[in-house]
Amino acid sequence: MRIVAALGGNALLRRGDPRDASVQIGRIREAMRGLAAAASGNELVITHGNGPQVGLLAVESATDPELSAPYPLDALSAQTQGMIGYWLARELRRALPGREIVAVLTETVVAPDDPAFTHPTKFIGRTYPASEVHRLQAEHGWVVRQEGAAWRRVVPSPEPRGIVELPTIARLVDDGCLVIAAGGGGVPVDPEHRGVEAVVDKDLTATLLAERLKADMLLLLTDVPAIMRDYGTADARPIHQITPRALRALELPDGSMGPKAEAACRFAEHRQGAVAVIGSLTDILALPSGSAGTRVENENSRT
Repeated sequence: MRIVAALGGNALLRRGDPRDASVQIGRIREAMRGLAAAASGNELVITHGNGPQVGLLAVESATDPELSAPYPLDALSAQTQGMIGYWLARELRRALPGREIVAVLTETVVAPDDPAFTHPTKFIGRTYPASEVHRLQAEHGWVVRQEGAAWRRVVPSPEPRGIVELPTIARLVDDGCLVIAAGGGGVPVDPEHRGVEAVVDKDLTATLLAERLKADMLLLLTDVPAIMRDYGTADARPIHQITPRALRALELPDGSMGPKAEAACRFAEHRQGAVAVIGSLTDILALPSGSAGTRVENENSRT
C-alpha cells in the first residue's frame, strides 16, 4: 500500500515543551517505532509540521540587531525543512537499517492572487500582551491578532497549487525509497519560483502530495485518538467512520481540528477508493485497518 503520513507538530514539540533541539530529537525517537513498522511492506512518504520552528526563527530574525532585515518566511521554511528532515532521516536509518531514505527539500507553488495574502490567518511565533500590539505593528510591520487571552503574529497561508519536486519524489517512491518531503507544507513559491512571504498548511499540502502520488491512504497524525463528537462536553465520543459531507457539517474550528478535517475530506473526495484517517501517532499501526482513529471515505467507497 502507498501511504502518505503527515506528522503533526506534536511529533516534535508539545505544548509546554522547551524549544531545545534535544527535546525535538527525543520526540522524533518516540515516533520511530510506529513509523518504522508502518514502513514495513508499504511505500511510505512522510511529511511533517514546522510551525513552532518557523515561529521561533522568525522572532529571532526580527529581533537580531545585526540584521538589516529579517530573513523571509520562505527561507525560514527551507531552513526548518532541512533541519527536521535531517533529524527524521537520521533516526529512520537507525530504525530501518538497509532501507533507502531521503529527505527532499520541497517547494510548493501558490497563486500570487490567493485571498490569503490580503487576509492573513496563520498564527506563528510567541504570544504577546495587548500592550505590545502597537509596538509590534509599528516596529516590524506585522499583522497581529488576538488568540485567546494573548496576541500573536499572523501571516498568509495560501492554498497549495503544485509541488515543484513531485516528479522526483514519485521516481524515488517508485524505486522503493522512503521519502520525507513537503515538510511544513513546503517552501512557498510563486509560479516563477520566487519565494513568497507566507506559510502553507502542511495538511493541505500532504493531501495534494497524496493525490498526485496516487496514494491509497493519507494518515493525518496528531496527539488525539480521533475526532470527537461533542468535544469538550461530558457527552464527547469518538467518531470512527464518517463521510466528507458529514465531517464538514460538524464545522470544526480552524484553530484545532478544522484543517485536518478539510484535508481528509479533500483526499477522500478526489481519490476514488482512497481513505484518509485522522488519529494518534501512537496508534499508527491500528489506523490503516480502521480499528483506531477517524476514517474518512466517500459513501460509495465503503465496502
